[in-house]
Parts: sequence; C-alpha cells; structure tokens
Amino acid sequence: MTDQTKPLTGQTALVTGASRGIGAATARALAAAGAHVILVARKVKALEEVEDAIHAAGGTSTIAPLDLAEPDAVTRLADAIAGRWPQLDILVLAAAYLPELTPAAQIEPKQFNQALLTNVVATQALLAGFDPLLRVAKAGRVIGLTSSVAAAPRAYWGAYGATKAAFENLLATYAAETENLGPLRVAIIDPGATRTEMRARAFPGEDPATLKGPEVVADRLVALLEQGFDSLHRERID
Repeated sequence: MTDQTKPLTGQTALVTGASRGIGAATARALAAAGAHVILVARKVKALEEVEDAIHAAGGTSTIAPLDLAEPDAVTRLADAIAGRWPQLDILVLAAAYLPELTPAAQIEPKQFNQALLTNVVATQALLAGFDPLLRVAKAGRVIGLTSSVAAAPRAYWGAYGATKAAFENLLATYAAETENLGPLRVAIIDPGATRTEMRARAFPGEDPATLKGPEVVADRLVALLEQGFDSLHRERID
C-alpha cells in the first residue's frame, strides 16, 4: 500500500539545475514525497548542501556533478544511472542558462552558444539518454520548465527566448511521439515570476519580497506528479 504521506516512494527522479532555485526546491519536495532524487548541476558544494537538507529531512538522494554543456556529459550520466537503477520514473528539466539581455542584433555569440548548448542541445541529449529508462518505468514523467518569452517574444530577450522556444518544441515533439506508445507523459510548465537568482539578474530593480518562492513551484510540480496528467500538459504557475 502506498504511503499517503509519501506517494512517490519507490520512484527515482532526476532533477537538472538542482543546486539552487526551483531545481533545488523541486528536488527537496520530491524527496519529501518519497522519491530517491538524483541531483544534477555543476557546483559540487551547492549540490551537497541540497543533499544535506534532503537527508536531514529523512529523504534520500544522490549527487551527480555535471556540466550539461560538455560533450558526451549526458551520455556518461545516462550510462552511469542505467547501471545503478532499472528505470527512471521522473525527469525534471530545470537547468537553464540566461544570456545577457541585449537587442537581437547585438547578441553576444559566446553567451548565445552557451544558452543553445544548455537549453537546447542538452535537452535533446537528456531525452535521448534517458528515453529507455523512462519507457520501462510504470508511468514515466518528464517535466520541462519554460518561460513566457518562448511563446511571446519580448524586446532584449531574443537569445533566451529563442532557446526556450526550441526547448518547448523538442518536448512537444517528444510528447507527440510517445503519447500513444505507453504511459509516458510530458508536461511543460511556466513557473511565472519566482524569487530566484536568475530572476534577480534579469530584473535587478525588482523587490524579491513581491515574488513567490521557488517552493511554491516545487509543490505544484509534485502535486502534478501525484495526480497524473495528460500529454502534453501545459500550465503557468502564478
């Protein structure tokens, strides 16, 4: 019988961008719901702090320090996880790179390339690498965190918006390809204005006290996973 206080017991989840912000909050919330969470991000110390918080609360996790933009990094990660766990029940794509906000004609090539690698190329690599483990799960779930600028272009946000539009297209395509082949489902979530470091860099004059905390988004994602959803589910968290 499933523990109603920990409905995700027995499930394995992987969260990218798990060292801070919404990714870290989601990792903690998933662990609190009973999932074993694999924490993926570049900064080891920050990952260890999230893991310590999870363990202190009685949860379980494994850290996997990794730069998603490095060639073959995701392939190595997928191989390592496949060698330890028989399936992946939940994949949360929370990692993202925000280039400097500039006019479209002045986008800095190096930063744009980094955004493409992190937000787009790594997303496809994650889908490719973990597709076999997601398909053998009882009900595999993929949740990708997007931004409103993916669908509604905004001045100076062209570099980030373009990568997030491609991110959404990849997830929507994957959802269409898998929807009728089994229980695997995909959701795209726009967290809306949330109190994160990335938000503070984009809106330096904004009062963070007026924004919801990342735990609000995390709690909604876990609730969505507990309830189940149709592919392709979309929503904005206000």
